Amino acid sequence: MESEDLIDRLRRIGTRYGGVPGTVMPTRPDVIIVRAGPVVVKAHAPGAEREPLVERMRAVTHPALRGIVLRPVTEEVMTAGDRLVTVWPAGTPVDHDAPDAAPWEAAARLLARLHAVPARTLLPLRAAGGPARVATTVARLGERTAAELVVRRAFTCLPPEGTGSRAPGEPGAPGAPGGPGGPRAGLTHGDWHMGQLVRAPDEWILIDIDDLGVGDQAWDLSRPAAWFAAGLLEPEVWHRFLAAYRAAGGTAVPADGDPWERLEIPAQAMTVQLAAAAVATAERQGRALDEVEEILVETCLRIVRHRSAFHGVPTQ
Repeated sequence: MESEDLIDRLRRIGTRYGGVPGTVMPTRPDVIIVRAGPVVVKAHAPGAEREPLVERMRAVTHPALRGIVLRPVTEEVMTAGDRLVTVWPAGTPVDHDAPDAAPWEAAARLLARLHAVPARTLLPLRAAGGPARVATTVARLGERTAAELVVRRAFTCLPPEGTGSRAPGEPGAPGAPGGPGGPRAGLTHGDWHMGQLVRAPDEWILIDIDDLGVGDQAWDLSRPAAWFAAGLLEPEVWHRFLAAYRAAGGTAVPADGDPWERLEIPAQAMTVQLAAAAVATAERQGRALDEVEEILVETCLRIVRHRSAFHGVPTQ
């Protein structure tokens, strides 16, 4: 549990900007969110670096991102204990209990608009955080269970552009196709999923800039692509999302034809990341994998078989 002192500091910040002390809201384990009336106070993950966050806070206030990414209440990056803290307008998140009402088309259009913003207008801006998270998530796994071994094996089968481990000059490295500064690089959210949208106040808008940066924009489509490929997202929903993204001019995939030339590696890497996180959570909680987690691990096994059969010797 987080210290009461940290929570008290966040509540004091909430009082300063929102007029009330606020309450702690459920979120992912490494982040703390306090809702204080019209604002939310976010304590970023332990170890988050100040300068990249300062750069991202500056970028998100640029006029080019107005109506695409939520603007902070203040650009200031504060501290509470050893945590970096930012303050944002409160919004209404996607209702996960009503999946049929999820705004897939609105999300697709927002991503397309984000991808259309030239990254150079927001400089300085660092590499997006997506690919590197795959390796760090897998690194938390042990090597004791069959599921852990399958996920680790799938990770070693991925090419370097699927693991954030490119060397200079390789495809996807800085200055190369798909990498920061390369011809396929562009402005990228870095950690997009349906939890990264809120209504504030009446329109859907993107949130969470912790991984905003320059990179291969196909990574922003990797999570729904991974869910679809694993059979966990209805084909009709996936095709609606993809069609809306293309219709809005999205550049992460070709305007027509097969999108998987661009999406295959990011989707496989995201599957490995999701499976690694699921297995680690089940291990930590001392329970068996649930049905969805089993499917993710089985999909990792399919990735191993596919890459072994069609791509020869693993590249890692």
